[in-house]
Amino acid sequence: MRIAIDAHGGDHAPFAVIEGVKMAAREWPDTTIVLVGCSDSILPESIPGIEFRQVTEIIEPEDEPVRSVRRKKDSSIVVGCQMVKEKKVDAFISGGNTGALMAAGLFYTGRLPGVDRPALAPVLPTLSGKGILVLDVGANPEARAEHLHQYARLGSVYAEKVLGFDAPRIGLLNIGTEEGKGTELTKSAFALFQADDAIRFMGNVEARDVLYGPCEVLVCDGYSGNILLKNTEGVAKAIFDRLKQELTANLLNKLAAAILKPGLKRFAKEMDYKEHGGAPLLGLAGPIIKAHGSSDATAFYNAIRQARRFVANNVIAQMEEEFSRGRGE
Repeated sequence: MRIAIDAHGGDHAPFAVIEGVKMAAREWPDTTIVLVGCSDSILPESIPGIEFRQVTEIIEPEDEPVRSVRRKKDSSIVVGCQMVKEKKVDAFISGGNTGALMAAGLFYTGRLPGVDRPALAPVLPTLSGKGILVLDVGANPEARAEHLHQYARLGSVYAEKVLGFDAPRIGLLNIGTEEGKGTELTKSAFALFQADDAIRFMGNVEARDVLYGPCEVLVCDGYSGNILLKNTEGVAKAIFDRLKQELTANLLNKLAAAILKPGLKRFAKEMDYKEHGGAPLLGLAGPIIKAHGSSDATAFYNAIRQARRFVANNVIAQMEEEFSRGRGE
């Protein structure tokens, strides 16, 4: 198995990427990891299982996605997506410009037959510790009901084959749980979900219930999903910041914190995005994973672990088969 990773993707690149790659190379000697980057990201020493693919350009976070992908054809993001298309690697990971990764995936890797719009699908932590796959969270701010139906089918396959959920339940993000709630988009999507026996649709899900894990896959348009994602991240950070202030405010609180420390560490780990790897761009013709922009070495290591399962379980072929059945082939 060969997995490529963008050396320049993320706030802490290339150092966090290189450290994550080293961790992965030690853990999985059967996997070759291709570090894609400019000369400043070359490993200082030769390490078994790690190769270097040199490029001359970098797409910056502030670059306009489509224009940069078209102009910077020797950038790490473009080259990584091309390598997947050409079967030189089995998967590509980047923590860089999300829009550029999506554009490069569409232009150079291509879509699965039958998929109109790929979706960005991260796993949000839940209080159950299992997580919930949410798609779309921003790849497509606007969507039609047919797109949401495609997301449900893509998410169902991925949740089962990569995340390990047996017969994953599909929920539709809405303002109420009752049938008939929401916009014309959600009402139309509800009807499509309900009529599809290939997915296990359990109905509408309100945003307040998401962190309790009411389902394994939550479907929404990219605009709503991005708001949900960023609000969840912001609330979690605010709670942990406030908790830290309270537990260090005085001696008595510090003593209480010492007693609670093991439980707090377990809870923090369960709610940490770094434990879930990255967000796949589901619907592309090859495994492309978007790592979180603030990923550290552990997060990149987990993204590589996620890519390995994506490839090992032959998920792309199973998604192709799912959509072939939908077209009656």
